[in-house]
Amino acid sequence: MSTWDLSETRHHVLICNGASCMRKQGEEVTQAIRDEIARNSADGLIHTSRTHCNGRCQDACVVIVYPEGVWYKDVTPETGRILVNRHLLEGNPIREQLTHTYDVKYKGSFVRSPNAAKGESKQRIKI
Repeated sequence: MSTWDLSETRHHVLICNGASCMRKQGEEVTQAIRDEIARNSADGLIHTSRTHCNGRCQDACVVIVYPEGVWYKDVTPETGRILVNRHLLEGNPIREQLTHTYDVKYKGSFVRSPNAAKGESKQRIKI
């Protein structure tokens, strides 16, 4: 198992590979993002990780970018490549595909974008 040197890393990209996202080209999105990073010789700047379900199945395929805390929805292989170039390399998030952003102005919580589904409460029901 490798231990990567992440000292130059600027972005950590979490790519959902849960069941709903995999039905919406999750594997192809993963490969497109990784290929675009390699094509731009940005492997040292951008680290990717496959995840299981991130709880936004309605928004499949979901990609999350840290440290900004930006959540993307409906990512396809093509928009994955655009995401690498526009957001990760140029610093311009793709606004029309955002679901949530992390904003310290709002007490360090995620803020839902106007075009995002509300979703279910995470509060557990006590029986």
